[in-house]
Amino acid sequence: MNPAVFLSLPDLRCSLLLLVTWVFTPVTTEITSLDTENIDEILNNADVALVNFYADWCRFSQMLHPIFEEASDVIKEEYPNQNQVVFARVDCDQHSDIAQRYRISKYPTLKLFRNGMMMKREYRGQRSVKALADYIRQQKSDPVQEMQSLEEITTLDRSKRSIIGFFEQRDSANYKVFERVASILHDDCAFLSAFGDVSKPERYSGDNIIYKPPGRSAPDMVYLGSMTNFDLTYNWIQDKCVPLVREITFENGEELTEEGLPFLILFHMKEDTESLEIFQNEVARQLISEKGTINFLHADCDKFRHPLLHIQKTPADCPVIAIDSFRHMYVFGDFNDILIPGKLKQFVFDLHSGKLHREFHHGPDPTDTAPGEQTQDVASSPPESSFQKLAPSEYRYTLLRDRDEL
Repeated sequence: MNPAVFLSLPDLRCSLLLLVTWVFTPVTTEITSLDTENIDEILNNADVALVNFYADWCRFSQMLHPIFEEASDVIKEEYPNQNQVVFARVDCDQHSDIAQRYRISKYPTLKLFRNGMMMKREYRGQRSVKALADYIRQQKSDPVQEMQSLEEITTLDRSKRSIIGFFEQRDSANYKVFERVASILHDDCAFLSAFGDVSKPERYSGDNIIYKPPGRSAPDMVYLGSMTNFDLTYNWIQDKCVPLVREITFENGEELTEEGLPFLILFHMKEDTESLEIFQNEVARQLISEKGTINFLHADCDKFRHPLLHIQKTPADCPVIAIDSFRHMYVFGDFNDILIPGKLKQFVFDLHSGKLHREFHHGPDPTDTAPGEQTQDVASSPPESSFQKLAPSEYRYTLLRDRDEL
């Protein structure tokens, strides 16, 4: 028989402390490291994935690491299934090909993926455990609101864009495509659905999807494509949910500036919807071919007083049209000139050709002066860009353009 072993009181206390620490210390979730071999498989199999694109030498990346890991621990307790939510990271120095694939221009960059598809809006919120966890919870919520009665349509907020699907069954292939599109575009449109007997009056020719534009006078639009074809359904709904002329706010300004395209902006009073409608119509008529070379935006004159003052305007002068090239700002002539065929288009062409910049520094081009008229350089300094200040901040990110070697 082995003799009993008695611990001294200090040793006993130490052993109990170690035991309690072992029992109550939470297990830390290891962040999945992505590389060229595993990235597609992991992201494609994840319902939602939040990926941290970082560099070890970046101090903001270093500060985010423990926060990102703790947020992952919190979410894993709520969504324990391996593929429900994935927190992952990419070392962009080690995997520059992945960084280029996803157009990473700053560290750290947090991008959201759904079933392998990268969402167009990255995470730009507060870098705290609570904020990251709340963001994931929001992404996991149902993007489609189910209607219990068709009368709910009459109470919709008509200042927003709404997509409504009418389906016979929730578990149908049609609805699964609709739900997938909604998970991607729910920040741009309100998505609603109805099933069975509730939707029956709207299913006279089978399941269908309608778009309700803002305002009560605009007619509904019906989707006529295949409802089981994701690409067709997504492209149609995206075209309706993401307008040609978008509103710029302080919340989305960073995102819009990072797209890297010059701004053509209408400054208007919030209640002045008539000027906005004229601008939208003329952009669609004159500049649809320029989509992809310039961002068409509108801004609230009261909220964006500073950019107006930058071009020597005040809210009393609105509506005002201007271009911000991210170097300088250029003012369009009289707002009513927008109705002159080709006038707005020429304004944009003059930006791309460099004419706006030349004329601010040297006066009108020789081709714009009358025969025999004397020309001379006119010293002028166009107002500097105002919206460039909304771009990602060097106090929050390491910007790659600031590193000569990158």
